[in-house]
Amino acid sequence: MVPYKKIAPANQMRLIRMNGRKNPGELEKKKPYAEIAIAFLAGAMVLVLSDRIGEFAEFGYFGAFAISLLGSATILVPVPGWAVVAALSKTLDPLLLGVLAGMGSAIGEMTAYLFGNGVAQLLLEKRKKDFEKYREMMRENDFWAIFVLSFLPNPLFDIAGLAAGASKVHWARFLLFCALGRVLRFILFGYAGSFILNGI
Repeated sequence: MVPYKKIAPANQMRLIRMNGRKNPGELEKKKPYAEIAIAFLAGAMVLVLSDRIGEFAEFGYFGAFAISLLGSATILVPVPGWAVVAALSKTLDPLLLGVLAGMGSAIGEMTAYLFGNGVAQLLLEKRKKDFEKYREMMRENDFWAIFVLSFLPNPLFDIAGLAAGASKVHWARFLLFCALGRVLRFILFGYAGSFILNGI
């Protein structure tokens, strides 16, 4: 074995960096736990602050984005922000309001996706054969499942997010399809709110 002092300085630095790196396999094993923890903590934080979410309304369009994002970040425990967004349509443009609120809502749903992805990785090793057929079903119908469920006003969309994460639907596809459904939904909320509140 070559003594450390006889190794060239450049190679010494390389050895230090290599020894300081964590094993990629170990990091991969910890990833599901990190995803579950992030999703859980984000949802818990929103629930704790749920009484104050409506205060963002004073910030106009940004407020609508933030309210929708936070309202969608919980998992299986709805924090309805759509009523505040609908109320904002009295003074804001319903189209722009709907687009921003829908985008915020779609980003908030990533917590359910992360949670589902993390849980699936932990369970996959134990029940791989049973799980694989459900994965394929979700992947083949991901657009309709995510888009339709994100558009319809229902508190169970988190299940679709959990299923998409568990089925390894690419996060960008999930975010895009969810955003399409949510933007369309919030545009309709915006115009409905404007019609009712302004008597147009």
